[in-house]
Order: sequence, then structure tokens, then C-alpha cells
Amino acid sequence: MDRCVVLVDAGYLLGAAASLLAGEPARSRITVDHAALIQGLRERAEADTEQPLLRIYWFDGAPDRVPQPEHRRLRVMPRVTVRLGALTRSDGRWAQKGVDAAMHAELTELARNRACSDVVLVTGDGDLLPGLMSAKEHGVAVHLWAVQAADGDYNQSEDLVAEADERRVLDRAWITRAVRAKDLSGLCAPSPAPRPEIAAILSAPLPESALAASAERAAEAAAAAAASLHNGASSPEASTPATDEGGPASAGPAPAGGKGVPTPKDLAGLRGPGGHPAPPATNATLRWSSDKGWIERPGGALGEPPETASLPTLAQLTSAEQRWADREEDITTVGGDPFEVGQVFARRWMERLPEQSHVQKLSVMYPRIPHRIDGELLRYAARFGLLAHKDDQIDEHDRYAIRAGFWREIDVRAAAERAPAGE
Repeated sequence: MDRCVVLVDAGYLLGAAASLLAGEPARSRITVDHAALIQGLRERAEADTEQPLLRIYWFDGAPDRVPQPEHRRLRVMPRVTVRLGALTRSDGRWAQKGVDAAMHAELTELARNRACSDVVLVTGDGDLLPGLMSAKEHGVAVHLWAVQAADGDYNQSEDLVAEADERRVLDRAWITRAVRAKDLSGLCAPSPAPRPEIAAILSAPLPESALAASAERAAEAAAAAAASLHNGASSPEASTPATDEGGPASAGPAPAGGKGVPTPKDLAGLRGPGGHPAPPATNATLRWSSDKGWIERPGGALGEPPETASLPTLAQLTSAEQRWADREEDITTVGGDPFEVGQVFARRWMERLPEQSHVQKLSVMYPRIPHRIDGELLRYAARFGLLAHKDDQIDEHDRYAIRAGFWREIDVRAAAERAPAGE
């Protein structure tokens, strides 16, 4: 068959590109436009071999062979087939397992079945030498491509280079059409700033509904305390301020003045200039990471109200047909950024609600996401490979970003629904 096939060792291609552009082989140091990269490989292969492309095989490693966001995007591209090996961690370093064996098997099978006349190999591993030699014995022309080495030397097996029929180098100019180094200069500072997504969620202003609810609860508690003091001022129990252990008037952190009940003024003081959270009180409690910032002590109105406890989950609102459509959208258009994942989940949930009043009910709970919905949100995020690869837990920074995206969508919709009533 007068066709060409491209076999790409993604670990070699992207690792060498990172070394060339960022000075180290960590793929986290680069950003990749996969569509542009695949198009560039196709055009270059057809020009070099003078044969039409049959297919590009993309070989890469993934934890437990679970496709990562980039693999999801690649495998739906025309003429691209993704083959995944395992990605394991040993002595603090990640290593691919099974990728070389898969490339060897694919190369020999293509040659044995005469599926192509030319094979382009983008790799540097000498373990592929037996497969290369076998392909040549079956009459296939083997083209070996290298990524320009950062130090000007070889980054491929010398035996592999010697055995190939044709050799080419993908230089810096070609690589930078689809790959570029990330700007990580801020990470070298002595005191690095917080990650942007965490800073965003920590500095996000509270929705108006949550602020109003907090002020209303504080006013009611203050009125109750005043009535109690008026009715029993001579009683030792009545003159004792509420305690942190959850007394009748314990609705939040004790203000600096020593009173057991925060006033609206005290609540306003919990936020600094521009809506940013002020430093927490020493007796405040930081709840689990589904919450943003410092919140009231247990014993007040912290419990989930009945109206939000009955909020439907996305699974309850999604039909079988919608589930298939969601899966297709996840594969083709959702990139897997944590903030974006939270936005997509919130958008679908709001669009399918039978009553839009549920949005206002949920916004009052900010920053605490009801447990059932929060668990479903994190399970959805796990589909995109947002795992720390340790005990199958999502990284804490990513959890903040996922929930920040969720709340941003909820807040935008809630504000839009309140706007007509206020005009």
C-alpha cells in the first residue's frame, strides 16, 4: 500500500520539546496546541514520504491507562488513534510502562500486513530497534524524526539513528508552531503568590442573597439577646455572654467587644476593603474545603436548611439521552481545566432545574455546597483526570478551582434572576 503511517512517542516528543523550549523535560512546563501539532505532523509526513497519510498513532502513558483531557481531545481528531500505556510513580518520578512494547507491536503488525509503504517514527528509544529492523525486512521505508536537542547533541539512540532509512530533525521553528513554554517566572520568587484560582475563590465577593441572609440572622439573634437581657437582667445566667460551646445566642465568632452575638456591623467587619476576607477571628472554624473562608461556629444557622437539602442532583435531572450528549460534549469541547469543569457542571444543573427558584435557594448557602451536589461535582471532575494520583484524591488546589467555577456560574445566574425584580 502506497500510504504512510506516523507513530509518535508522546513522551519523547513533548519531553524533548520541553527541554528545548523550557530547559527541562517536564511536560508541565509547556502548553501544546494538539490540533496544530497533529496537522503539522500530517503535512510534514506527506511531504517527506510523498505518500498520503493513512493514520497517526499517538502513544502515551496515563495513570491506570485512564485517558487524560489531552487524550480525549486527540482521539476524536480525524486520522488519529491513541494508544495508552501505564504511568507509574517510582522513587518520586513518573515512568511510562508498556508504551515501547505497544509501538513495537503496532510497527511490526503494519509492516507484516503491508498496510503502508512508509513509516515515520517520532521516538528516541533504542528499544524500538528490533521493530524497526523487522519493518525494513518487510519492505517498509522507515523515516526517523528527532526533536532538536537542547544541548545540540543527540537525544536519540545511536543504533536507531544508524538503522533508519531517512532522518529528519524537527527544529525549534517547527516545534514552536504548536508548542510554547509556560511563563513560570513568578514561581522563582522567594515568596510565591497563591495560585490564581485559589486567590479568585478567596477574594470572590459573597452573593447579595448570602449577605442579606447573614445580616438577617444576626439581627434576629441580637433582638433575641436583647429581649433575654431585658427579661432577666438580674439572673446570673442571663448576664453571662454566650459561649463558643454553642449557647442559645452562639451564632458565630465572638466579636472583639466580648458580646456573644455578632451585629450587622460585626459581620461587615469580617470582610476587608473591596470585599476581600479579613483575617479570621482566633475562635473561628474553617470547615471542610467545600467552604470558602472562615464561617460561623457550629450552633447557629449552619445546618443545611430543608429547602436546600431537597435540591435535586444533576443525575436526577438528566435523562439517558442527555447523558449521552453530555459525554460527547465532555470528550469534544470540555478541556478539563478545573475552573471550567465546575462551570460546565453548574450550567447543566441550572438548565435542567424544574424550578429556577432552586438557584436562589442554593446561592444562600454560599460558600458551602450541599453535600450530595458537592460529591457529584467532584466525581464528575474526576472523569477529566483531575486526580493527584495519590489515593485517588483530587488535589486541594484543584478542588478550590472546581468549586470556584461552580459558584461563579451560580452567582451569575442568581444575579440575573434578581435583576428584573430590583428594577
